[in-house]
Amino acid sequence: MTQSSRRNFLKTSAVGAVAITGASGIMADAAKAQSTHPKSNIQIKANEISNKLFADDGLAIPIATKPTVSKLAKGLDRTMVLGGGGEYYIAWYCGFFHGLIEAGLDMAQLPEMVVGTSAGSYMGSSLLSGEFTRLRTEFDFFGKFPEIFAKIAPLNKPNTSQMRADQINMSASDGSIETRKIIGHAALASNNKLNGNHVERLVALLTGDSKKDWSTSRMYTTGIDCYTGERIVVGQQVARKNSIPLAHGAAASSSLPGVAGPTLLGQRYVMDGGICSNPAHVDLVAGSKRALVITLTDGVTGAILTTIPHPVAQNIEDIKATGTKVKWIVAGTPKGVDLLDPKQIAGALRTGYDRSKIEAPKIKEFWA
Repeated sequence: MTQSSRRNFLKTSAVGAVAITGASGIMADAAKAQSTHPKSNIQIKANEISNKLFADDGLAIPIATKPTVSKLAKGLDRTMVLGGGGEYYIAWYCGFFHGLIEAGLDMAQLPEMVVGTSAGSYMGSSLLSGEFTRLRTEFDFFGKFPEIFAKIAPLNKPNTSQMRADQINMSASDGSIETRKIIGHAALASNNKLNGNHVERLVALLTGDSKKDWSTSRMYTTGIDCYTGERIVVGQQVARKNSIPLAHGAAASSSLPGVAGPTLLGQRYVMDGGICSNPAHVDLVAGSKRALVITLTDGVTGAILTTIPHPVAQNIEDIKATGTKVKWIVAGTPKGVDLLDPKQIAGALRTGYDRSKIEAPKIKEFWA
């Protein structure tokens, strides 16, 4: 384009700009109206496509919003629910179950069904796979074990995308499916590669050689589908149908937005099961005769890993309404504790172990 041509172009553009400015309000409104309708249509279409494609994988089970007998627990006697809470709570669980086993409670055999979320998915998988028994016998439990655990627990300075996912998760004010989808999308867009190797090693330590199969029919892990916001429940039957090994189920349930994962289960990317308003998923054992429920907090006080409200007491009342007797143990957290800090592991092990001495006689009586 010559210099003269460029000048003529600029003049023409200037005149056109004046005309366009006068109609800018109309054009903006029209553009807004056009963009709103197609967006609504594409969202509806996207939901239809997703529902159709994933209808048969068997992984999504809606969270019960009223007292409802669970198809998974109907007819069972002893069930156990293990809630989440980061590296601190994994260590607390290890100490606690070490003490219960010392007290003569065979926690790998007593429950007919175990529902694990986040830290609880690691502990339940470790117990039922038999790996926890090996750990207890091969390591100095209060010496070498915490040292090994601390070395492999994820802890890296977060990058920008991780900070975004974490801050969105810690800004939630409800547990609706839309909120879960927003957090899930941030989790999907988060670069968590720095923690990937640590998570793999932690899974290997606690679940052993469980990367090939779902070895126990009594273990169920929970998570949240990052794309749809649906609750994901994995047991042996659907795990084998979707080629999901136990180690991956535990890792997905512990994939905290901005820290680790999400983890691919079947064809769904899944984040931490605690990212909802039924954080321990106690509704899955509703209808069983006697449920032992262990959570880090009461949902009101103590350390948290999301700001989604956790009405744990009401969740438990709902399953009681189905006829299930519940023994609820709240582990509790020291003031100011960082649930993701490996430095807390040794203390958490000891705290869990000490608590087991108090609870063991009560559990024996409850499950007698």
